[in-house]
Amino acid sequence: MKALYVTAFKSILTKEINRFTRIWIQTLVPPAISMTLYFLIFGNLVGKRIGEMGGVTYMEFIAPGLIMMAVITASYSNVASSFFSAKFQRNLEELIVAPVPHYVMIAGYVGGGVARGLCVGSIVTGVAMFFVDISLHHAGLVAITVLLTSILFALGGLINAVFAKSYDDISIVPTFVLTPLTYLGGVFYSLSLLPDFWQGVSALNPVVYMINVFRYGFLGYADMSVPFSIAVMVGFCVALWSLAYYLISRGIGLRS
Repeated sequence: MKALYVTAFKSILTKEINRFTRIWIQTLVPPAISMTLYFLIFGNLVGKRIGEMGGVTYMEFIAPGLIMMAVITASYSNVASSFFSAKFQRNLEELIVAPVPHYVMIAGYVGGGVARGLCVGSIVTGVAMFFVDISLHHAGLVAITVLLTSILFALGGLINAVFAKSYDDISIVPTFVLTPLTYLGGVFYSLSLLPDFWQGVSALNPVVYMINVFRYGFLGYADMSVPFSIAVMVGFCVALWSLAYYLISRGIGLRS
């Protein structure tokens, strides 16, 4: 039986990876172009006027945040669009009635989102190396952070797809939730620059903790406690996994 579960997981994961690599011009190239523009405009032109931040140049300071922003978007959009497409085309019904546990199905889709997030993150890191000298202060923390972040937002994309009733619903969360959270997550500024009240408000933003640990992994600079930030990410991953499992096991949003 375990062999069946492993085969099912590999099949879903392979399908998801083939899906975004087949149209790589649409899924992998745009993030590289967008991040190049960010580095040119914010890092190069604006950064020269700002000077140093957190003890490093502004370009070096924003590089980890920009990489993380690309990972978040890629992981989320991959699962949201793929899972909703399967639901809309009624392909998902065949998978639901198959003798495969729901957690295997969730793991397969989330794995595809993680794979795309890691691919995009690697590409954007390569782009960043043309503008700044990338150095790793703690490679292990970088790997842990990008993995947890990809899992978290892949799960978020799956939950969004469960509730979505049209393709327009897929774009609501990225537009009104993800974009504000990422731009207010400390990508372009240090939280130490904010008044105490707004630092407290920023503590409610989960993206802040991801960028905080990721930046520490690269630069050794952190605005908040690194162990606490990791604990927050793990907590969100567990919470979203539990919610996704509950929704799918109950068939909420899946059966018409």
